[in-house]
Amino acid sequence: MVTFLVLLFLSIFAIESVAGLLGNGIILAASSSNCIGSKRRSPYDMIMISLSSSRIILQSLNTLDCFMTIFFEPSYYRENVLIVSMIIFVFLNSSGLWFGAWLSVFYCIKVASFTQSFFIWLKQRIARLVPWMVLTSWLYSFATAIPFAWDDYGVPINFTAALSMANSSAMRTTRKDSLGLLILLCNAAVSLPLILSVVSSVLLIRSLWVHSRQMQNNASGFGDPSLEAHVKAIKSVCSFLIFYIIYFICVLLLLFNGFSRFSTEESVCAAVMGACPTGHTMVLIWSNPKFRELAARIWQHITSSCSS
Repeated sequence: MVTFLVLLFLSIFAIESVAGLLGNGIILAASSSNCIGSKRRSPYDMIMISLSSSRIILQSLNTLDCFMTIFFEPSYYRENVLIVSMIIFVFLNSSGLWFGAWLSVFYCIKVASFTQSFFIWLKQRIARLVPWMVLTSWLYSFATAIPFAWDDYGVPINFTAALSMANSSAMRTTRKDSLGLLILLCNAAVSLPLILSVVSSVLLIRSLWVHSRQMQNNASGFGDPSLEAHVKAIKSVCSFLIFYIIYFICVLLLLFNGFSRFSTEESVCAAVMGACPTGHTMVLIWSNPKFRELAARIWQHITSSCSS
């Protein structure tokens, strides 16, 4: 039975999804216009286009899945819709996490001021490496999602279908041996990008510390562009890392605690997990002047249309 608290948190989840759609739409529009208006494709814009587009599709399907699991549950299983949605959710969820991790790596390579030969090699070739990074993310995510097509989801067990609705990989299967493999694949899909994000954050913070000490020794002022770039990159990378850790904890809770269907605990995890990608999107918009300018123009257009 769906209680008032469950409906409240599901409503919060729906609002988060709509906010995420709007935010990612702004990022996608601004990044696409940059690519169209320039002859050379910026690696930053390529990552942002991949990240925002995957999140737009995922959050759209999340909202649809939310309504289907509540109002059309019988047909949701009889028509094998769950299997298809499971594969799509795992694929989009994994790819979105990878793109966020690659964005952290990109910030680290472009902003950090390390002098090691390998780091310099990466800095010089990052523009050529980004397309391969994006392609690898798609292929890895696709490989992670494929095993879900082999399982029988006809009879649910203690895992909840709302887990897929909350940007994660929900699992319903009657074969316990394959269930362990699916859990392992899901954790690997989530944990590997997390490791990349942690390493990028640590390197950026270390680079900022080294750069600050050099400024103190040289008696430089606080208007140094490199220092400002470090601070902006750390804000973006660390915010993604914080949201990522919260998201990862919720995934583990949903996977291993086996909350009952439409329980308050499950709905809280769903709302928190839905807030993580939306929150990161808002941080990206706030930290980029082009994204902020487009958002301000859209808001000004909306307010002028409503007032007229």
